[in-house]
Amino acid sequence: MKTEIHPEYVDCTVACACGETFETRSNKAEMRVDVCSKCHPFFTGTQKIVDTEGRVERFIKRYGLQERYADQTGGNAAKDS
Repeated sequence: MKTEIHPEYVDCTVACACGETFETRSNKAEMRVDVCSKCHPFFTGTQKIVDTEGRVERFIKRYGLQERYADQTGGNAAKDS
């Protein structure tokens, strides 16, 4: 293995948007993430659509899925402008 070509491996503090923080190791000292194991839908068992720029609503509107999406979510379909 060559010497002096690998990045520095340091302790890392990871901060989630939900407020959770934890320690791990990485080549960066600090990371900020949007979703962690405390708030990810797979681990919590709840449905949560992470939509930062209205992409889900644009997709639903573009492909005419308002009725199908409203049936699945209990009436929370995207509104036509």
